[in-house]
Amino acid sequence: MKNPLLYQRSEYDCGPTAMLNAISYLFDREEIPPELIRNIMLYCLDCYGADSVSGKSGTSCTAMMFLSNWLNGFGKVGRLPVSSQYLTGRDVYIDAQSFICDGLRRGGAVVVRLFFDEWHYVLLTGWENDQVFLFDPYYRDTPFEQEEIRCVTDHPFAYNRIVPQSFFNREDLDIYALGPIDTREAVLLFNETTKLTAEKTIEYFI
Repeated sequence: MKNPLLYQRSEYDCGPTAMLNAISYLFDREEIPPELIRNIMLYCLDCYGADSVSGKSGTSCTAMMFLSNWLNGFGKVGRLPVSSQYLTGRDVYIDAQSFICDGLRRGGAVVVRLFFDEWHYVLLTGWENDQVFLFDPYYRDTPFEQEEIRCVTDHPFAYNRIVPQSFFNREDLDIYALGPIDTREAVLLFNETTKLTAEKTIEYFI
């Protein structure tokens, strides 16, 4: 059984919430081992706030890279058919030729770091006709000033926003922008059992 995706429980836990949502999106509840949930929470929320309180600056890029590598190892030893790829810099952009859109077309999920008043993690679950389908773990009950950003409530297992692709590739610090090239990061995740490959999708013409 699939679980609905979750909203963050504080101002700081967008990182672990987005990663847990990626796992919930890719796998049934009965497949997910407790060890995975424990370690996602353990490795995230590693940044100290201005008041020297642990976790109050959320999750670092280093923690996300470490978690991506850990998930790969977790999959390789047979604990869960999960795989992960960590992307940075110029590899993090959204268009038809990007790693991100290729991953989404093949049934994957992508956790990206972007700007939303401050740096923030969200989950991408789809891309179609230059529109990105994402689940933003930061709950809001009012529409956006930007009319192009659509809030949806009828797909709780996959997404709660539909955002034009053009918002993401900007290098400025505006809503849903990926920001400066050298600060960009994303984590691609797949369920290896359901991942589309060339062998599964190629069509032969006679």
